[in-house]
Amino acid sequence: MNLPQKYLDTMKDMLKGEFEDYLESFNQNRLYGLRVNTLKISVEEFLKISPFKLKPIPWIENGFYYSEDDKPAKHPYYFAGLYYIQEPSAMTPANVLPIEEGDLVLDMCAAPGGKSTELGARLNHTGLLVTNDISNSRAKALLKNIEVFGIPNVLVVSEDPKKLVNYYREYFDKIMIDAPCSGEGMFRKDNKLIKSWEKNGPEFYHEIQKGVLLAGADMLKPGGIIQYSTCTFSKLEDEESIKYLLKNRPDMELIDVKPYEGFGHGFEDTQEDKDLQLSKAVRIWPHKMQGEGHFVALIQKKGDREANFGIKPGTPDVKLPKELLEFLAQLEYPVDTSDIQIRDERVFVVPKEAGNTNGLRVMRTGLLLGELKKNRFEPSQALAMVLKREQYDSSVNFTADDDNVIRYLKGETLQVDADLHGMTRESGWQLVCVDGYPLGWGKLSNGTLKNKYLAGWRMM
Repeated sequence: MNLPQKYLDTMKDMLKGEFEDYLESFNQNRLYGLRVNTLKISVEEFLKISPFKLKPIPWIENGFYYSEDDKPAKHPYYFAGLYYIQEPSAMTPANVLPIEEGDLVLDMCAAPGGKSTELGARLNHTGLLVTNDISNSRAKALLKNIEVFGIPNVLVVSEDPKKLVNYYREYFDKIMIDAPCSGEGMFRKDNKLIKSWEKNGPEFYHEIQKGVLLAGADMLKPGGIIQYSTCTFSKLEDEESIKYLLKNRPDMELIDVKPYEGFGHGFEDTQEDKDLQLSKAVRIWPHKMQGEGHFVALIQKKGDREANFGIKPGTPDVKLPKELLEFLAQLEYPVDTSDIQIRDERVFVVPKEAGNTNGLRVMRTGLLLGELKKNRFEPSQALAMVLKREQYDSSVNFTADDDNVIRYLKGETLQVDADLHGMTRESGWQLVCVDGYPLGWGKLSNGTLKNKYLAGWRMM
């Protein structure tokens, strides 16, 4: 691999006697990982049905290495949102941020959603997840992953973090900043990043990180915690960015990351570094652990964390269309009708915690229930992914090895049988499942299931 000499010189100075071991790691095979979506299935239940050769990632409770021979992105369970495919060390940031149910959480640089999906799963339908990416195109991919994972208590936005400060000053309990970086830790995984590094190196990204960190600090409530991470080794982007924050926001301080054997520590090259306790940050090195490179730090704002405030009350019950009420009567999923908003015939359940979003580029507020069309209601793909099979009154259930599953995911019309596939009604909307886990909707008539799987999600 043609690594830039400037980069090699910096790494040799940083690693000293370990430098040759680091270079040798480039000769090792790339590692592949998946993370179980505990919002839909427990780790124990997933292991019972998993068709893959899995090996636990020791420091990630719901993370597993899988064999290069496996193709989990092609399996129906992937389309059911039972797991997220993610590089093993990249699972660490969301794993160490201590999310509690009811928290108000911001993922500031979120696309494509690897961290957000884990944060949302750990919130377990409580509190609020605001997930943001400044790139509108990347935010669309983020929204899809959020919906596949079945996370309803969400606000997906595409904004400059500095603008969000005007809406959410000292609002969040926890903030995830997986910052834009030069990607040195990913050189082994994707050598195209080397050319990108030569074009925009650590100095370029350090300036971006400084602004993002200050914005995060200003949106964090007293007692709250920021998780800052990068997939780079550069001290400028790691320790120096943290130092910039601590010097400009003296009410912030580093706290310990939960330890694991093999984690390295942040560098303390000066007395100032020691005073700021930069060694509390964590470094993951590919020559020491089975993963690519990562830097992770937890920073807490001094003060006592107050109960969540500023939550708007539900809007008064409005008269909902009869066709919507008839559909809701078929659900066992809890929907507070005071949270329902109808915009341009689209029906949403909007989290009370989202507050005023006027002026923001919002991709999604809450859960899209579906759409009103000419005296009928059509449920959304997002709703299907939030539900459990038993929360809708009729479903079509296929086994993972049934050819009908792939045909459904490709958008084909299917012939189904109540005795074989478990429907309790002979007509109308059906929740289509694989081994009991929802994939989407179909509409049944005389044994023919019209395919309603979202066109943009179909298997190619």
